[in-house]
Amino acid sequence: MLPPDSPVVAAPLNETPATRSQWADVWRQFSHHRGAMVALVLFVLIILFVTVGPYLWTVDATFVNIRARNQGLSAAHPLGTDQLGRDMLARLMAGGRVSIAVGLTAMIIAVTLGSLIGILAGYFRRLDAPLSRLTELFLALPLLPLLLLMVTLFREPLSQSLGTGTGTFLLIVTAIGATSWMQAARIVRGDVLGLKEREFILAARSIGTPNTRMVMRHILPNVLSPIMVAATLGIATAIITESALSFLGLGFPPDFPTWGRLLYDAIPQMQMYPSRVILPGALISLTVLTVNYIGDGLRDAMDPRIRGR
Repeated sequence: MLPPDSPVVAAPLNETPATRSQWADVWRQFSHHRGAMVALVLFVLIILFVTVGPYLWTVDATFVNIRARNQGLSAAHPLGTDQLGRDMLARLMAGGRVSIAVGLTAMIIAVTLGSLIGILAGYFRRLDAPLSRLTELFLALPLLPLLLLMVTLFREPLSQSLGTGTGTFLLIVTAIGATSWMQAARIVRGDVLGLKEREFILAARSIGTPNTRMVMRHILPNVLSPIMVAATLGIATAIITESALSFLGLGFPPDFPTWGRLLYDAIPQMQMYPSRVILPGALISLTVLTVNYIGDGLRDAMDPRIRGR
């Protein structure tokens, strides 16, 4: 027993452990993926090159100077000039800005459309069969000939009504997004079918939760992981598709340079000036490779079976 005059020392309360955020765990796992981190740094450098670069190198990418055509490396033109005397460094920056903008916008359209169709097909049984058949129909279509047909039919009307640049941009991103949503839809549908049988979904349905609230509150947050992975891979697909269209001469006009358009313009003098093909081709390959590595890192980081290893 303690003496009556001795102070009573209170026992320390058990400290509540700090709660761990799911996104913090995802970033921790992602940061341990060396390839994904290197790819993220390179992708950020590419974004800075095409966005901040034109403010540092203020040469007009569309300025034609016949007297300076086909020049090599120099202080005035660090990467030389093309057959019309246009600065290659400025055109690579401007072309990258357009190509990445097309990739991001087309990815948003494709992922939004694919996620919507996947959630509707997976959650509502009546819509599963028709939406699944629609997805299979689009998967069976030859996408490149379909894109060529869409661009050929609608490029002139949109260019006349909205302007050459805006009309072509809207046509290309809409065409790519409308033909690239099928993979995201199938992935999201499979996850939603698995989620429908989980206990928390059954409990929410048993208390009368409306379908709209069920989808927005319980279904959509739990399928964000495959949606984000599909989004990163969709950027690479959109950039390659736009480059292919521009390489075939059916993309943007010559005064709107893209990396694919630079390849198309360099074909006639490819043997004499191979750098004009190598530079845009290397940027396309590097961008696609970094985006694919980032997608792999996100997929591993968001997989709960390996998170925390």
